[in-house]
Amino acid sequence: MNILILNAGSSSIKYQVIEMPAQVIICRGLIERIGAEDAKITHENDSKKTSEVTEILNHKAGLELMVSMLTNNEFGVISSPEEIKMIGHRVVHGGSNFTSITLITDEVKDEIKELIPLAPLHNPANLEGILMAEEVFPEATQVAVFDTAFHQTIPDIAAKYAIPNRFFGDENIRLYGFHGTSHKYVSERAITYLGKAGSKIISIHLGNGCSATAIHNGKSVDHSLGFAPSNGLIMGTRSGDVDHSVIFYLVETLGYELNEVKALLNKQSGMLGLTGFSDLRDIQREAESGNADCKLALEMNAYRVKKYIGAYTAAMNGVDAIIFTAGIGENSSLLRQMVCSEMDYFGIKLDNVKNKQRIDYISEISTSNSSVKILVIPTNEELEIAKQAYDLFSGN
Repeated sequence: MNILILNAGSSSIKYQVIEMPAQVIICRGLIERIGAEDAKITHENDSKKTSEVTEILNHKAGLELMVSMLTNNEFGVISSPEEIKMIGHRVVHGGSNFTSITLITDEVKDEIKELIPLAPLHNPANLEGILMAEEVFPEATQVAVFDTAFHQTIPDIAAKYAIPNRFFGDENIRLYGFHGTSHKYVSERAITYLGKAGSKIISIHLGNGCSATAIHNGKSVDHSLGFAPSNGLIMGTRSGDVDHSVIFYLVETLGYELNEVKALLNKQSGMLGLTGFSDLRDIQREAESGNADCKLALEMNAYRVKKYIGAYTAAMNGVDAIIFTAGIGENSSLLRQMVCSEMDYFGIKLDNVKNKQRIDYISEISTSNSSVKILVIPTNEELEIAKQAYDLFSGN
């Protein structure tokens, strides 16, 4: 059966059509820089790859363009929507109710909508993808895999905030964690590669959104993102960790409205706020040209990642492997080098030659005498979702 996987991010849409259970990718596509005049769609199958730079104002326009690619007479892969039997959607925030893959119903859609305030950059796009997919593929079974599901194993010692207990017990205010589908996929590949089931792994997902996860014995035990996907590492437009007193100061002293503060921290901060650019490729190019703001932003970004590596190494009493994954983690040899420099105390030693080689598969980029394996593992959230969707369909 052909399963369509939709992964709608804050500024991108990734999609794949996967034949299951053979796990054969029939086609894949990427729509990036949504909201910009120079947005780009890339679509490829076994015989042809095509790309187009065009204005894509929002996710709805991006999804409409994706459908036209899938059914294109020249390079499409389906003749009609009826050929798609199941659609798996990545949904960022599932709250406390969704701990595994879930059949999408009206009630599920309502709950995804209710969780929008906790994931304002993502759940709206995820929900829009679901609604449009229902229109275009009315006969297909729609299922959702939640980013928060993998992190349900995080113990209370890490998941609970030091605020009155009633907020944890009655209001479900806690660390939920995100990018779980990605962290699950790459950590399982790392465990197989290491041949050590009880491995202590730090998975670093670096894209427009960024997160780090401490994984022990295949289970998430701590994570940098929390109640909503906004704290932790420095991201494309999100601030990451910030003293909450700053929020009070912005409101009480500088006269900001709360909705303005939310927009500031989620859409105007991070690398964009530090440099004027949200795309790391632009920032690296500017830094190489001598832009001091871009140089400092890269250093801040790497420093924040290093702090989390240190924290999670302490929390797990050691680390066997560090994984770099997602768009930046897989492609920025510069940021990997900056993160892994001066980490000798932990036994983390990067091979600079291996680090600069093109990564298209699992690759070990640590030196032979490094006590910690440094791995670059391309994530494939779509394949992970397809596997879970097929298991649900087949009753496994």
